[in-house]
Amino acid sequence: MRLLRNGQTRAQHSSRHSGSSRARILWSVKHSDWGTTMLSGKRILLIVTGGIAAFKTPELIRLLRKSGAAVTPVLTRAAEEFVTPLTLSALAEEKVYSDLFDLTDEAEMGHIQLSRSADLVVVAPATADMMAKMANGLADDLASTLLLATDTPVLVAPAMNVRMWQHAATARNAAQLRADGVQFVGPADGDMACGEYGPGRMSEPSEILAAIEAMLADGPLKGRHILVTSGPTHEPIDPVRYIANRSSGAQGTALARALADLGARVTFVTGPADVPPPEGMDVVPVTTAVDMLGAVQAALPADAAVFAAAVADWRMASASDQKLKKSKDGQPVLEFAENPDILATVSQMGAGRPGLVVGFAAETNDVIENATAKRARKQCDWIVANDVSPATGIMGGSENAVTLISADDAESWPRMGKDDVARRLAARIAAELDGK
Repeated sequence: MRLLRNGQTRAQHSSRHSGSSRARILWSVKHSDWGTTMLSGKRILLIVTGGIAAFKTPELIRLLRKSGAAVTPVLTRAAEEFVTPLTLSALAEEKVYSDLFDLTDEAEMGHIQLSRSADLVVVAPATADMMAKMANGLADDLASTLLLATDTPVLVAPAMNVRMWQHAATARNAAQLRADGVQFVGPADGDMACGEYGPGRMSEPSEILAAIEAMLADGPLKGRHILVTSGPTHEPIDPVRYIANRSSGAQGTALARALADLGARVTFVTGPADVPPPEGMDVVPVTTAVDMLGAVQAALPADAAVFAAAVADWRMASASDQKLKKSKDGQPVLEFAENPDILATVSQMGAGRPGLVVGFAAETNDVIENATAKRARKQCDWIVANDVSPATGIMGGSENAVTLISADDAESWPRMGKDDVARRLAARIAAELDGK
C-alpha cells in the first residue's frame, strides 16, 4: 500500500490538484461551521396530540420562536384536554387549527395548503394512536389528514406508557414510519405520569429543538441518510450476567453528531454505551447483536452505513432464564453460538446496499495487516483501524489514532481527540458521497 506525504491517498492528492467538488467539500467542512443551523424564516407545523406530555409543547414553541422559526400549532380534540388553544396561540403568535370541517379555514387556506406550507411537520407528543393512524394512512381528523396530505418531512416525538411503546403493534407502526422516511426523536427512559418507569417518555423540548435544527441544517450531506452503529453489545449469560467489551461508544457518538452537523439525516443504532446518545437524530437503542442486526435492517435504505459498534462475536447458545449458581459438581459449561456478522451482511447484500459501507477494526497487533484482511473479507468499502492494546489507552479514552483503509490505500492519521477524528471522517464521507 502506498502512503503519500501528510497522510494523503492518491485519490485525495489528485482531487485536490484537479479542483474537484470533492476537494471543495473537504475545504468547506474544514473552514465552515456547518453545525450552526439558522431557523430564521423556517416554518414549523406543530401537531399536538392527546397525551400528558403535551404540557411540554408551550416550552417547545417558546424555544422555536426564540430560534427565529414561525410555528403553526394544530391541536387534536384530545390534546385540548391537556393544553389550551389560547396558550399555544399566544406563544406562537399564530392561529391554532383543530377543526377539519371549519368552513372559514377551508375557504382561506385549506388543509392541503396548510400541510404543504411548512418546512417541517413536527408531531409532539406523538401518541400510539396517532402513530397507528400515520402508519396505516388513516385521516379522520385535521391532524391525521394533514399528515397524510403532506409531502413535507415529518419528525415525531413519541410519548406513551412504556407497555404501549413496547407493544408489538406500536413496534410495527414505528418500523413502518421509519421505512416511510419519518424521523424520530426519542422516546427516552424515565418516570411516567402513570407511575411506571421505562421507555416512552417524550424527549425534552431542547432535544426536540436539536432534532429540528438537524433536519433543517444545510451542509454537504443535506438530503443524505446515514446509518451509524455504536457502543458494545451485551450478550446475556443469565438474568444478571452478560458477555461484553470495554467500548464506551464515544467514537460512534461523536461521528453521528459530526455527520448530523453536515446536514445528514442520521439513524443511530446504539448498544448500552457509557456516553449518552447525541441529540437531534433517530436513536434506536439495542442490547444484543441480534437486536442490532434487526435495527440496522429496519433502518435501511441509507446512502452510507458506518459500523462503529463493537459487536460481540459470540453469544450464549442458550441463555439461562435463572441465575447460574455455584455447584459442588464443578464449573458450569457455557456453550457459545456465533453472532451474525452485521458488517458483512450489509456489505454483501447486493440490491439495497448503501453506496458507502464503512467498518471499524479494533486490533491489538498487526493493526494494518489484520484490518486490511478484514476489509477484504467483509467486502466493505473502508475500514477504520485502530490499536486498542492497553498501552494506547484508546479503548474507553478520549483520543484515537486511526488508519483509514480502502481498496487502494492505507492513510494513517495522527492521534487526536475523538471529536476531531469524527469531523475528519465525516468530511471524508461527504466528499466520497458527493463524488458518487
